[in-house]
Amino acid sequence: MYKKILVALENSSSDEPMLGHVRKLARMTGGEVLLLHVADGWAARNFNQLKLAESEEIRADKEYLQGCAETFQREGLQAGWQLAMGNPPQEILRVAGASRCDLIVMASHGHKAVGDVIFGSTIPKVRHNTTVPILVVHGGKPGK
Repeated sequence: MYKKILVALENSSSDEPMLGHVRKLARMTGGEVLLLHVADGWAARNFNQLKLAESEEIRADKEYLQGCAETFQREGLQAGWQLAMGNPPQEILRVAGASRCDLIVMASHGHKAVGDVIFGSTIPKVRHNTTVPILVVHGGKPGK
């Protein structure tokens, strides 16, 4: 069914409910999991152009991704990770295409229209620009 599952992580509390669903799905399908975080701060967006050194945030993101992947692997699941830098919707779409993912999993926080403007609109931007199925898992309210 799903051979390669891209999981867009935020490095926040909303990741854990989503990762629980992905574990079950990967076990059921035997699919490989690709854990992705898109660093989108100023340093990340200008990293290559300005030849910047890795920031503490980038190092922490890499450690987080590696730890999540190792947890999946200890449970007998195929998992890799990738840290992308830049615009989250664009990078999610780019990585999903380049990696030939056949499912994208993302966390929702239950925002409504105004909340999307304030807190971001990654899911709609990805949804409107891909033909890959998307699973949206409620990750709880931000910060909870």
